[in-house]
Amino acid sequence: MLMPKRPPLTTPSTPDEARSSPAGADEVVTAVLTASRLLVAVSARSLASVEEALTLPQFRMLVVLDSRGAMNISRLGEHLDVIPSTAMRMVDRLVGAGMLARTANPANRREILIDLTDAGRRVVHQATEHRRDEIARIVAAMPSDQRAGLIEALNAFTQAGGEPPAHVKPSLDVGW
Repeated sequence: MLMPKRPPLTTPSTPDEARSSPAGADEVVTAVLTASRLLVAVSARSLASVEEALTLPQFRMLVVLDSRGAMNISRLGEHLDVIPSTAMRMVDRLVGAGMLARTANPANRREILIDLTDAGRRVVHQATEHRRDEIARIVAAMPSDQRAGLIEALNAFTQAGGEPPAHVKPSLDVGW
């Protein structure tokens, strides 16, 4: 079985090394875990406000396609860190829901590309708008002198994780 490729990480290379090194202290890991709980809750609420029937993994698939464009099932599985058969089952459900479409690759007619339909793209953009509004409310409640440090830290964190940056304009914003 082919394992999905992960973005290369710099030192430290193991979770134990990350916890014991000054730059990856346990407090940083705990802070990120806590923040991730908040962000998952915000994401779940924003998705539920737009499309209650979608799961977060299904929504993540839509976001990957919105941010990276149409791709074949193997590449989509790699981006989601799932095996192709799992990705295919998710695609089947989302095609049935009218969120995704399969088309022949114009450069290679034997290859099938998975892409968003207008309905899928609309769900991604509406959920992102809801999420952006809630995150803006949370950020506004933060002390203003701590926002610049948060920007720098989050940019470094997402870059290290291999996530493409979200667009500045809300109407073009992607991400989950």
